[in-house]
Amino acid sequence: MSDFFAVLLQYLLPKRMLNRLAGWFANWKGGAATSAAIAAFARRYGVDMSEAAEPDLLAYENFNDFFTRELRPGARPLAEADLVCPVDGAISECGAIAGEQIFQAKGHHYSVHALLGGDADWAKKFENGSFATLYLSPRDYHRIHMPCAGRLVRMIHVPGSLFAVKPLMARKIPGLFARNERVVCVFESEQGPFALVLVGAVIVGSVETVWHGVVKRPRGRRVSLWNYEGDIVKLAQGAEMGRFRLGSTVVALFARPNVRFASGWMPGKPIKMGEAMGSFGER
Repeated sequence: MSDFFAVLLQYLLPKRMLNRLAGWFANWKGGAATSAAIAAFARRYGVDMSEAAEPDLLAYENFNDFFTRELRPGARPLAEADLVCPVDGAISECGAIAGEQIFQAKGHHYSVHALLGGDADWAKKFENGSFATLYLSPRDYHRIHMPCAGRLVRMIHVPGSLFAVKPLMARKIPGLFARNERVVCVFESEQGPFALVLVGAVIVGSVETVWHGVVKRPRGRRVSLWNYEGDIVKLAQGAEMGRFRLGSTVVALFARPNVRFASGWMPGKPIKMGEAMGSFGER
C-alpha cells in the first residue's frame, strides 16, 4: 500500500469502533482460541518471551495479560544516569524544545500548550526545555517506568483522535501527538518538573497508571484533571508508572533546557527500558 493510501485510510477508518472491538477482544478469555491468537501474534511480531516473567504463552488468559506482561527480575538493570529510558521501543525524536514548539518530523511541529491539553501555566514551565518521543511497537514490552524519581502533581486526560502513531504517520499527519487522545502525567523532581505523556492510538485498548488504574474515557470532549498536590504519590527512578494495552508512544518533557541525551540517542535507535537516557547539565 502506498504512503498516500495508508495515511488516507487513517482519516477514513471508524477508529472509535475499532478501539471498542479491540478492547473487547483484548479482554476476551477464549481458551484455546485466545491462546492460538496470542501465539500467532507473537510469531508475527517476533516477541521475545525469554525476557518475560511468564514465558509460557499458554499461561495468558487474554490479550491484555499478554500485552502487559511483566519482565523477569534482572531483565532491565538500571544504568547509573540522571535519566534512564522509561520504555522499550525506538526513538522517534529527541532534543530541545524551541520556545514551546516540539519537533515531530521534517516539516511538522506541535506546541507544548496543545500537547498538555491547553494548560498554559504548565506549558510555560516547559518552554525551551527538552523532550524525547519514544515509540513502542506491538512486539515491545508495554510497561512505562520512571526516568528519574518524582512526585506526582497532576494527571490530565485529553480527548482526541486515534490515529496510528507509527513513524510513517508521524511524518505525514500534522500535530499527530497533540491530536490523539492522551494521558498527561506531570511530576516534580529534584531537577525540576517533568511530564510523561502517554499517547493513545488506534487499537490501543486503554492506558492505565499505577496510582489510578485504567483511565476511562469520559463522555464528551472535555479535558479531565486529577490534582495530586495534596497527595503523596512518589515513585523511584525505574519504578513502573503505567502501561499500554498494546504499543503506542510516550512523549517525555523536561523543564530543564540542558538535558544532554546519551551518546547514540538519535531517531530510529532501538532502546531498552533502564538504559542511560541522559544527564542534566549545570543550571
